[in-house]
Amino acid sequence: MNTIGVIDTSQIQAMMQQLKAVAAQTQANASPPVAAEQSATRVDFSNVLKASLDKVNETQQAAGQLGERFTKGDNTVSLSEVMIAGQKANISLQATIQVRNKLVAAYNDIMNMQV
Repeated sequence: MNTIGVIDTSQIQAMMQQLKAVAAQTQANASPPVAAEQSATRVDFSNVLKASLDKVNETQQAAGQLGERFTKGDNTVSLSEVMIAGQKANISLQATIQVRNKLVAAYNDIMNMQV
């Protein structure tokens, strides 16, 4: 087993392979660039941001519900499912916090520019 400290590198490699497979599948399902240019519509930043925040909220709620079901003794929910859902929720929250930090930093940089 390849480990660096307490991190199992074989798990990281497996995750990287999964990410590459999903990326390849997404590219295979993508429409040709010409069709994409013709059907391109204007994307509203606030709508994209709200949709992303809603998705993070849904992930948090689902993890909470799984945890609650497990605590109440629901036999259809395993501890590993609860832990995975909790980690997914945590990762999505941390990513959202990082995006927020970058947005605040960009806003501050713009506000400090001299005109």
